[in-house]
Amino acid sequence: MPVTSDSPRAARIGIVVTDIYAEADPDYDTPLLLDALRASGADAERVVWHDASSDLASFDLLVIRSPWDYPDRLDEFLAWLDRAEAATRVVNAPSTVRWNLDKRYLGELERVGIRVVPTAYATTDETAAAALAAHDRVVVKPAMSAGSRDTGLFEASDPRALALADRIIAGGGVAMIQPEVAELSEGHEKALYAIDGVFTHAIAKGALLETGGGLRGGVYVENPVLVEVTDAERAFAADVLRAVHAVTGDAAPLYARIDTVDSAKFGLCLLEVELVEPALNLHVAPYVTDATAAAILRAALA
Repeated sequence: MPVTSDSPRAARIGIVVTDIYAEADPDYDTPLLLDALRASGADAERVVWHDASSDLASFDLLVIRSPWDYPDRLDEFLAWLDRAEAATRVVNAPSTVRWNLDKRYLGELERVGIRVVPTAYATTDETAAAALAAHDRVVVKPAMSAGSRDTGLFEASDPRALALADRIIAGGGVAMIQPEVAELSEGHEKALYAIDGVFTHAIAKGALLETGGGLRGGVYVENPVLVEVTDAERAFAADVLRAVHAVTGDAAPLYARIDTVDSAKFGLCLLEVELVEPALNLHVAPYVTDATAAAILRAALA
């Protein structure tokens, strides 16, 4: 329908991205979302989060999607988030995003009944060494990171495990130390997605970590494959989202990725709930694209 002077203004939506992506880890979602939003009549465009020339107040809604360089520029990203929140509406909610940036939120979710992989949070070399000594094989990672940065799988006695924990702590961070979950090393992690609180799809992305530290193949490469989920997994994902609301008091996130593993040793566990910038893998679940665009439009017009 042609736009006339009497037609309502199209919702102006900014899809928040960055300007450079690793060749092995491109942003598949944004082109699909932009096409779907524009087909629905929205005025939608990319917004590079660190582009100071962007007029954030000109958008009805900013949707954080793939600012995947933010861990390297965290203070800058937090300052951008403050500016964006002051200028217009942002999803997911900035308060949810700030809470979700630090994986110590897992302890908060555990305290309200969500089963997580047992985790020690080390802030000194001594507490890191003690946490390592409690296990045979461990995963060490920072409490604030993304894309498996500074994350390693080690024999607990491997000096590289303590060295990584010490480096995280020396940089002002908190080192998370977890026992290896055999099912994760076998590639059985499942990422369950929800749009507007409704389960949409699930993927497995394969094992990422090489024993001895580092990533398999030396680079971060996901190999997403659609997988089925059980009723118990769907219910668990819903429980996690309810727990997020109970802890944060924020509205339900527009998008969420709930990473899970069903472990013989620990049961069905939460690995993380990603509410900042999860890839939705719309290229392997194209039927989710329209539902995501519709949820974004509803948020823009609310």
